[in-house]
Amino acid sequence: MELPIENREITFLLADDHSIVRHGMALTINEIFPNSIIHQTSSLLQVVEEVKSKEIEIAIIDAHFPDGNSIHILSDIKNAKPDIKILIFSGLEEQLHALKFINAGANGYLSKLSEEEDVQKAIISIVNKGEYISAVSQNLLVQFANNPNSVNPLHSLTKRELQIAEMYADGYGNLEIANNLDIKQNTVSTIKKNIFDKLKIENLVELIDIIKTHHKI
Repeated sequence: MELPIENREITFLLADDHSIVRHGMALTINEIFPNSIIHQTSSLLQVVEEVKSKEIEIAIIDAHFPDGNSIHILSDIKNAKPDIKILIFSGLEEQLHALKFINAGANGYLSKLSEEEDVQKAIISIVNKGEYISAVSQNLLVQFANNPNSVNPLHSLTKRELQIAEMYADGYGNLEIANNLDIKQNTVSTIKKNIFDKLKIENLVELIDIIKTHHKI
């Protein structure tokens, strides 16, 4: 793809706890917008402070940091700077996570599994149009408009699976769940595996995040 080199001075904030990700994104931005000013942070807690203290126009932020989930600070970012454009750049599966970030205030969601050309398109789109809506996100938005319940991943769980997922989110362990529900502990473990497989997640942190985000949808 031939890049439309822009001479505008645009101020970016790259927020990701992996320096190699920030470095790669900075190189890509400089290819397209060589006069850009690029600030970086590896901490979620510093993102809002960076937005408040600097003239950030575009924030490219990971979904998860060691110190928290960025979905919880999107409203703070927008309150601090209403015109800022936020692109979530994440390794989390777009089909499961994009809509909740867009509904929380992000202007786009880009998978870290995207090809370089798609990353370039996303940057150009978020700068020129103020948003980046991929084909996957567009489909999710249409589904949500027609049927809000259709994009809730928890609806793929059985009643028992949802009950146990909620107990995990409340801090219960396998033995406590087994005792409370009067079932065997290995049955709980099997159901846990089924929950993880259906939601395409790998750990309890991701499960808790999905429960908190989608439980009331």
